[in-house]
This record gives sequence, C-alpha cells and structure tokens, in this order.
Amino acid sequence: MLLRAQNIIFTILFIAVIIAVCSWPFIPDSTYIIALALYWLFSSLYSHLRVVEKTKSNVPIDYGINYSLSFALFAGPLGLLLFETLFRLTEHVTKKYLKTAEPDEWLHTTYNIGAFVTSNSLAFYLYHALDPLFDRIPFGFWLLLLLLIVFVSLLSDICLIAVFRAIGDIQTWQEAIDFIKTRSLFDMGKVALTNGLLFIFLQEQRWDMLISLFLLNYFVSHSFFSKSQSIQHKAERDQFEKMAYTDFLTGVHNRAFMDKKIAELNDKKEWMGVIVADIDNFKTINDTYNHAVGDQVIRHFASTLRRFLREEDFLFRSGGEEFTIFLRHRSFEESVQLVETILQAIRNSFVLAEYGNKECLVTYTSSFGLYFFQTGGAISIEKAYVYADQLLLQAKSSGKNKVAAKCG
Repeated sequence: MLLRAQNIIFTILFIAVIIAVCSWPFIPDSTYIIALALYWLFSSLYSHLRVVEKTKSNVPIDYGINYSLSFALFAGPLGLLLFETLFRLTEHVTKKYLKTAEPDEWLHTTYNIGAFVTSNSLAFYLYHALDPLFDRIPFGFWLLLLLLIVFVSLLSDICLIAVFRAIGDIQTWQEAIDFIKTRSLFDMGKVALTNGLLFIFLQEQRWDMLISLFLLNYFVSHSFFSKSQSIQHKAERDQFEKMAYTDFLTGVHNRAFMDKKIAELNDKKEWMGVIVADIDNFKTINDTYNHAVGDQVIRHFASTLRRFLREEDFLFRSGGEEFTIFLRHRSFEESVQLVETILQAIRNSFVLAEYGNKECLVTYTSSFGLYFFQTGGAISIEKAYVYADQLLLQAKSSGKNKVAAKCG
C-alpha cells in the first residue's frame, strides 16, 4: 500500500515539474525576489498555527489559509515551484530540528510540493482563460477567485483521496464524498479574499499593504489557534477529570467523586436520603460461575439502580458490589417507596451471561439501607452514610432481599 501511495505522490510531483518547466518564460527580477522573501517568511511563520488532524493511518492533514494561488497568479507555475520548494523544505528542516517530524516526513514534503504546484498552476491557466469573461460582470474578479479556490480545493481533495485510497484510509465512494464534504464554503471564501487582495498588492507592488495583510492574518490566526488550544486543553482536562471520577466497570461515579460531592453537599440545607445497597450472596455468584459473570451482575445492578434515579440524584460505586445513592428533593415516604420499587425490579429481573460455551440466566436479589435526614445540621453526610450502612446490615441479618429505613 505504501508503495502505491509513493508512486501516486511522485507522479503528482512529476506532473508539477512538467507544468512548471513548460510554462511561460520566467525571469526572476527584484520584484519576484521581494515577493518570494515575504511569502516564504510569513508562510513559515504561519505554518505552526495550522490545525492538524490525523487520518486512520496516522497521516497528518494541515488545515489553514494557503497563499499559493496568489503567488501562482503573480509568478506563474515555475515561480510557484521555486516558492513551494523553498517553503516546504524550510518546513521540513524545522520539523526535523524540533523533532516534530513524522517518520515519513519526506513523503509529506514531496506531496505538498507536487500537489500545491499542480493544482495552483492549473488554476493559473484557468484564470487567464476566464479572466476576459469575468471582467465583464460586476465583482467578476472576486467571483473568479472564489471559483479558482473551489477548483484548487476539489483538485487537492482528489489527490488526497487517491493517496488515502492507496493506503486504505478511504475504501468506498461514500467515504470519498464525505471527505470532500468536510470543506467549508466559508473557509474557501476567506482563502479567496486573502489571495485576491495579495494578488492585487503584488501587481501594484504595495509592499506595505501586503505585509499588513500578512500580519493581520497572522495575528488573527494566532488568536484563533490560542483559543482553540485553550478549548482543547479544557476538554482534555474535563475528560481526565471524568475518568478520575468514573468507575471503569459500571460507568457510574466512583468513591472519589462521592467524597467530592459529600464536601459540596454537607453545608446545604436540604432533605436527603442516603442509601447503601449491595448484592445478596455475591460471593456465591462468583464461586458458582466466575468473576466475569460476577462483573456482568454488578453492571446489571448499577444500570438498574441508575434507571430509577433523577438527574439531581447521585449514584456511586462505593465498594466491590456495594453502591451508594444520594436521593434529593424527595420526602421520606417517596424515598422508601422508590427503594421498594428498585428492590422489586431487581428481584424480577435476570442477567443473561456467558458461562463456558453456553448462555445462562443468573437471578439475584439485593438489600438496601436508607437513612433520611436534613443536611447542614448536626448530622453530616459521612455520619448518615454510616447509619445507612448499619441499616443495610440490619436488612441482611433479617433475611436479605429487604429494605431497612429510618428518618433522622
């Protein structure tokens, strides 16, 4: 697969070189040298602000404003080839120096040179063919620039799809169409406007305006990148926090989150039911079957408990087969009735588990201890938890599959 991708990449580069060499006569003068230096400088500065996404095969795709079209319209295919080669090699060396380069970075560099030169060179010829026609209509120049950007984007996507098809990232026509749909018309309009202004400034040699536009784009991109990074870091922190407070087996909150919520709710003045529940004779289930079946029973128990709770309630896995519930905004009678309903639901349910080479139906019961009290008073939630645990022991000692409740 990699060999096929390499062949496609080198074919694209070969086409780019042929187009550039066979293009109109190109004589680099002082204007071209200044333009090349400015484009190389700001493109190199801007490269680290690009948003990078990885494909299934870990191939990076860069997203961001590209200035190649305006340079192609100004300098032609051969002038563009010199710029892209200089810029992409600079980017390659920088990544190598900073140790951020991919293992096959040279392939990415080769592809970028070939793809950008090919697509924008063809856009150069399309511009000169259509310019007389668009020159007759209002805002014709800008409409033509937008058309060229759409053309370049579509051609770039086709090249990428060919490469991804070769390495297996894209396997169906629908996946190819979905990849093309990721393009934003708004982003293409932004690229068209930027390249159109740059081309005008290049033609008029307005270096002050060209530099100002580069700087504006750089500052806006830097601000957007910083905010994007900040949002991403917050999302990562939230994800890590969620993982730290989530029980890996059942997906409910763990004991650490329970301690956190106790600290938050202790000072509130509200009536709360603290419930400690566990599975009756759980060791027998493990001994009769195995721990895998036992885990399935625990997950079933957790999902059943969660099914009866409101959004403001809290469910924690506080031990092996033990769970703790904080019932909020209910009366004592409502809390007792809810626990009785849960107990009945568990008694009437079963777990379909795999044991050996066949499926088996596992039934089980549970016991509950409920202590109802008002927070923010003489009794803390920690103490209420101890009382609820004692009530659980009372329910078990009186025959199991029962609810023991008390209002403090």
